[in-house]
Order: sequence, then C-alpha cells, then structure tokens
Amino acid sequence: MKILVVNAGSSSLKYQLIDMENESVIAKGNCERIGSGGVMSYKNSAGEGFKKEVEMKDHKQAFDMVVNEMVNGEYKVIDSLAEIGAVGHRAVQGGAKFTESALVTDEIINTIEELAELAPLHNPANVTGIRACIEALGEDIPQVVVFDTSFHQTMPPKAYMFSVPYKYYEKYNVRRYGFHGTSHRFVSGVCADLMGKDIKDLKIITCHLGNGCSIAAVDGGK
Repeated sequence: MKILVVNAGSSSLKYQLIDMENESVIAKGNCERIGSGGVMSYKNSAGEGFKKEVEMKDHKQAFDMVVNEMVNGEYKVIDSLAEIGAVGHRAVQGGAKFTESALVTDEIINTIEELAELAPLHNPANVTGIRACIEALGEDIPQVVVFDTSFHQTMPPKAYMFSVPYKYYEKYNVRRYGFHGTSHRFVSGVCADLMGKDIKDLKIITCHLGNGCSIAAVDGGK
C-alpha cells in the first residue's frame, strides 16, 4: 500500500508519498505561500526534483499540482492515483473529543471546524487540506486524521487543569491540551526500544524542538 501523508498549514501544504511495504519515501515536498504567489518543491526517492515559483490560489490548486507531478510530471513516481491506498492528515487540535486517530467523515470534518477556536491558525487549514484531498482523489480513498492532541489525552485532570476559575473550563474549554503529541509518542517509543526496555517501565522526558517547541513528561507510555 502507498499512503499519501499531508500536513496542511494556513498557507502551506507539506506532503510525502510512502510505500508501506518498506516504509520508504517515494516522493516528498512542500507548497508554500499558497494564496500569495507560491513556491513548490518536489523530490522523488532518487533525489530528482525541483523548487520553483508557481501560482497557487488555494490548497485545492496546490494539491492538484502535487498529484499531477506524482502521476504525470518529469519525475513521476506512480502511474495513476489509484495506486494511492489512503491519505493521512495531521490535525493540530482535537480538543478533548478525540483520544485517537479518526476515519474522515462529514461529522469528523465538522467537529474539527468546531474546535477551530482552540487553534484558529491550524484547524481551518487542516479542514481545507482534507476537503482538497477529497475533491481531488474522490470519496472512495479512505482518509484518516491524526491529532496532535490525542496522545496528551492520557494526562490526568490534575495535570491538564489550570489553577483558574473552573467556569473558564466549562464555558471556554480552557485547559492544557498538549502539543506535538505524534512526535512525543513516537520519540518516547523509539527511546524505549533503543534502551531495550518496556516503555511501561520507564519515565521519559521528550523534547520537540522546531519552529514550535514543547516538552512532555511520559510516564509508562502516557
């Protein structure tokens, strides 16, 4: 199976096409400055590709360009879109509603939109990316949303509640949700593997360092 992984930002769309038989990256790249000019990068597994300025008025047009390069471009990697078995989307904010990844439905999309007030720069872009994929690939290809906040739903109330009036939590959903959960879950798992220990027996501090940084205390895998 080949899985297309998409991370849609407010004005960007990062992507990778992965062959799950050996977990190799077949193609990857980024569409930047969507809606205000545009720069697209693309590279196949042989390192061949390009980076060029190209007009992209919205995420739908950016996504169309991505799949066109994969199927018809000079550095094509597949013969048809039918080779893509599924699409995985990264979503920043799943609130307290999503404790695990979810298969995309209209209800799931609507819920991500409803949670936009918790991540106003990210959730609307995530929804735009999901809808662009559905429009380009059709509704028959399964799409899954992976939430950055799901891993952190294992926090106990004493860890996620802030010392502010409880009515703020009830009315405005003010609490700690956590960031970069997919990264913290993966890194803590790899750490345990490299140590040759069961993660349930470990207490680990994980650090995600990038344009956004976060630290998590992982106790027994939670």
